[in-house]
Amino acid sequence: DPGIEHHPGDRNRTSEEKIYECPDYRTSGPNSCYFNKNHTNPWTTYNITVTATNEIGSNSSDPHYVDVTYIVQPDPPVNVTLELKKPMNRKPYLVLTWSPPPLADVRSGWLTLEYELRLKPEEGEEWETIFVGQQTQYKMFSLNPGKKYIVQIHCKPDHHGSWSEWSSEKYIQIPNDFRVKDMIVWIIVGVLSSLICLIMSWTMVLKGYRMIAFILPPVPGPKIKGIDTHLLETGKSEELLSALGCHGFPPTSDCEELLIEYLEVEDSEDQQLMPR
Repeated sequence: DPGIEHHPGDRNRTSEEKIYECPDYRTSGPNSCYFNKNHTNPWTTYNITVTATNEIGSNSSDPHYVDVTYIVQPDPPVNVTLELKKPMNRKPYLVLTWSPPPLADVRSGWLTLEYELRLKPEEGEEWETIFVGQQTQYKMFSLNPGKKYIVQIHCKPDHHGSWSEWSSEKYIQIPNDFRVKDMIVWIIVGVLSSLICLIMSWTMVLKGYRMIAFILPPVPGPKIKGIDTHLLETGKSEELLSALGCHGFPPTSDCEELLIEYLEVEDSEDQQLMPR
């Protein structure tokens, strides 16, 4: 109210009932009190009161109990980098790395941070949020070729406290040639596989013919010494009888006897034909 002077007098009370004056009234602006880790301890409950004083007297607010572990809000992560990896025998993927905020004392163990990232295509509206825990690196494999992505990261104390603001936006363009390269590779593999299959099939067919010829050789046709096999194939009986010594057709009895006698003599190596 006008005419009343407000003198912010924040007081901290620990379990030892010792009272401390606010160390800094300026850093956080008017009607505020600023104190950092040099004036507080984690896992300690503080009793904070605000006292207003004027000519009439002074009055204090109701006590407010707080543990700084549960209310601290860190700064956003820094040094956010995006790197696209292109391994030879694997699909490309995106590697995100970052560092904790400089004022967060994570090395001494006073504060442990958890991280969460979000990303979306540049023309998209909905963010995809991923909780990554305490690690400061993350790999992403589900990327669409030809898309430009926006990535941000924020952090908060482990199990307690508030999330920081999001880090500044980082952009990365995913090239279009990934899918084309994969398609070309698969086409080459398919063509080579087809050629190999054709060669193997042709080789097996040739070997199969040779194997059949080895196991089942062709049966030789009957041979009569002194007879031209071409005459048997053409089927000209006159020439055949002439070759046997018979002239004219039908053959005479002399020719029949000669034929029978001739056959008995010439086929004696295989089997003898009995005359009728």
